[in-house]
Amino acid sequence: MNQENYKILEVSEFATDEEIRANYERLKAKYNEEKWQDGEAGNNAARMLGKLDAAYAEIMEARKESAKNTSGTSSFEDVSAAIKSGDLARAQQLLDDFNERSAEWHYLQSIVFYKKNWMNESKKQLEIAMQMDGANPKYRESYEKLRSRAEYRQQTGGAPNTNPDPRMAQDEQMGGNWCANCASMCYTFLCVNCLFNLCCNCH
Repeated sequence: MNQENYKILEVSEFATDEEIRANYERLKAKYNEEKWQDGEAGNNAARMLGKLDAAYAEIMEARKESAKNTSGTSSFEDVSAAIKSGDLARAQQLLDDFNERSAEWHYLQSIVFYKKNWMNESKKQLEIAMQMDGANPKYRESYEKLRSRAEYRQQTGGAPNTNPDPRMAQDEQMGGNWCANCASMCYTFLCVNCLFNLCCNCH
């Protein structure tokens, strides 16, 4: 990072984004007023305005890239897009690339597990997400939907598949009582849509 940019904005490199933005706006207002002065004072203020804008843009871009590298090599939007397209392998790969695992990370991991029909694993990830960010209504609502589905399947004689072998998920839909399986599959489709829509609306 160019330390000169911080000097232009009159802030420390340890300043928060809010502090940097506040100083940027303060100095910009100051130079905008001074640029109307006669002579060199006005010219200098005009030059400082250009330097100020450039310094602020460079600092914020560098901080954005730094935050991205810290949280992972991909964004949550990328994971959501992969889930939406049905590419669960890609979604899992992107999640694995993250260095820090926030509440949103665990939420998205729960969606991937849910799509694989790994109900217990999905439930555990949602519980972690709620522990980390209990005020987020999205996590709690998804958890309640997942729990309702599990209760429904128990009442209809089914049981969530927690075997991490996708072939077992296929076997679960074969054989047994056809009507009960059909109803369970329809209900599952509706639940997946509800939970998936929540995932796609995250940022």
